[in-house]
Amino acid sequence: MTSSVHSDAYWPNTQRYSNMVYRRCGRSGLKLPLVSLGLWQNFGQVDDFQNGCAIIRTAFDHGITHFDLANNYGPPAGSAEENFGRMLKTDLAGYRDELIISTKAGYPMWSGPYGDGGSRKYLLASLDQSLRRMGLAYVDIFYSHRYDPDTPLEETADALAQAVRSGKALYVGISNYPPEQTQQAAKLLSDRGVGLLIHQPCYSLLYRDVERQGLFETLQACGIGAICFSPLAQGLLTDKYLAGLPAGCRAAKSGSPLKKETLTDALIETLKALNAVAAERGQSLAQMALAWVLGQQAVSTVLVGASRPEQLLDNLATINTLEFSADQIKRIETIVADTSL
Repeated sequence: MTSSVHSDAYWPNTQRYSNMVYRRCGRSGLKLPLVSLGLWQNFGQVDDFQNGCAIIRTAFDHGITHFDLANNYGPPAGSAEENFGRMLKTDLAGYRDELIISTKAGYPMWSGPYGDGGSRKYLLASLDQSLRRMGLAYVDIFYSHRYDPDTPLEETADALAQAVRSGKALYVGISNYPPEQTQQAAKLLSDRGVGLLIHQPCYSLLYRDVERQGLFETLQACGIGAICFSPLAQGLLTDKYLAGLPAGCRAAKSGSPLKKETLTDALIETLKALNAVAAERGQSLAQMALAWVLGQQAVSTVLVGASRPEQLLDNLATINTLEFSADQIKRIETIVADTSL
């Protein structure tokens, strides 16, 4: 069942939990859907609000309970939280206890010396602002969005622990932290009586730094779950770029994190080879790329974005084919061996 935009009221699919798979997050008691929805793009003030509503409804109708935000998502910064708050009020207000809502703070958000970093001042002020924008009393997960080398990690841990003790967050997480600082943060939070639930790193078939750094081993040793962002490498791991750079695509836009120089002839050949393996598996390239990430033992859920409901449904079909044969793994590793973003 695909949700539709109703003129007066939204009624969720009563069978929404029948097909989704939920995986425990690290050694916590919290389970997350294998596919979570990120609102980094397509939910800002510049985007179509009704399309955003349709994506959120489609997600919830198919068992996606986890919605991932940050204070600076938009554009402009803050507008993704504002729009999500509107969607909650009109569509999901009665289902709050079925939702996992996360937000983050760590990157530049407002002017002056207190709108960036990992200080107690910034993190807790940002959390209050996020709650106001979304109209919530608490978020389920509050993240330190980046490791800040200019702030003592003890201070960042103090702020995260205070967020939990104050009831403004049920769990805390970190994102973009190296392994050593991840281990330190887990210990500091444990000393303060708060568990470190989750880590959000960038990880995909084409971006493997977390493997080389040993982050997954650190997460497993500490009992921390992983939610991987950019699992499709900013859209590279889809069929969009198999024939080169299409007009109007993300990489062609000014200011895009995906640069058109990235799409070399060699990379296109890599994508074509991966696509051939995906076709043999009966999957799209995107579905196989998501399945690969979910196959890593430390990964609890994978974070996807969507510009339309149909795109989200295609990603959701990933969970129907998660297993890889030894031959497929060997071929994939050979294909991507000399590729690094």
